[in-house]
Amino acid sequence: MTEHNRTDVVVVGAGVVGASCAFHLARAGLDVTVLETFEGPAEGSSGRSFASVRAQWADALNIELSWRSIRTYRDFERNHGLAVGYRASGYLLLVPDHAWADHLKAVDLQREHGVPVDVLDTAAAQAITPFDATGIAGATWGPADGVVDPHLAAGAWLTMARALGTKVRFRRRVTAAEPTGTGWRLRAGDETHTCRYVVNAAGGWGGEVAALAGLDVPVAHSRRNVYATAPGALDHPLPMTIDTGTGVYLRSEGDRLLFAGAKPGEVDGYDVSVDWPWMEQILETGSARFPWLADLPLDRTGCWAGTYENTPDHLPVLGQAAGAPGWVNACGFSGHGVIQAPVAGELVAEEIVEGGVHSVDIGALRLERFADARAESTGMVF
Repeated sequence: MTEHNRTDVVVVGAGVVGASCAFHLARAGLDVTVLETFEGPAEGSSGRSFASVRAQWADALNIELSWRSIRTYRDFERNHGLAVGYRASGYLLLVPDHAWADHLKAVDLQREHGVPVDVLDTAAAQAITPFDATGIAGATWGPADGVVDPHLAAGAWLTMARALGTKVRFRRRVTAAEPTGTGWRLRAGDETHTCRYVVNAAGGWGGEVAALAGLDVPVAHSRRNVYATAPGALDHPLPMTIDTGTGVYLRSEGDRLLFAGAKPGEVDGYDVSVDWPWMEQILETGSARFPWLADLPLDRTGCWAGTYENTPDHLPVLGQAAGAPGWVNACGFSGHGVIQAPVAGELVAEEIVEGGVHSVDIGALRLERFADARAESTGMVF
């Protein structure tokens, strides 16, 4: 027998972004239902991420979204009484000579937004994380950057949302979406859900969910592998450290070291099998910058793979879709969903409750930018 449900908002996805949206909408007084394909929260991209958060960006919008979010994580336990695993363990960016001038301009912009950032010479940076300084002009250190626990964060938001009356339904994959004239009707298993608003927070599946409503949302999974040393390989913690020239990054987790780097030419699609040959390449590349990496014992059982949910411009799709009243996208964060989830929930609630986002200009994040780009690309090129 089909079960029929009515609610103000259906949030599709119980990762960190969806959970944040659910809480902020419920706090605004709306009746909310969360539909999640997996068996629990943060089991998709959120829970398979590197779980690191930073406010060191080169553009004002990402700086603002990330810095506001980090402060939310920082104050979460004090404000809500629930832990999200935030640790200000820091972020060290190693910058090659050719990129140093532009990087310093980004630091100025970060500081304008109130982000604490220190500029270090190579000797000071080596005191934090040992590395071969060949070709490195300098480094920047974000002392408020660090890590969070995506499972704790998603669980905390859902706990608070439930306390406000939100219904969270796991093992409910949305398979149909149709407009009703006053909202939307979704099918998930043997249930139908009628609502005024849909929030598409399905991460890398956001394009598939949007396609059910006839929308073209260009989001694709892109695998990211995380490799690990054996327990006890480190005798002291290391912060998130990125060799920006090669893209290799690493940080400690307990007494293990985690290390990774994006693989060029990775085929799009949901794939969480570990790419073992790529580990050899990362070790070779990473050991040139971090020579001690080659001597650490590895542990295949500690490795995993997850996915980024990429868009063509690596910015999220956020806001109500033109021509689809009541359909609000909050997906495609391109690996930055854990970082920006706190503010994403605030902005989605603002969009729905106030009829538009006013606290920050999200014009660059709306779906229509892709149609505009396609229209521009059809012009003649000389």
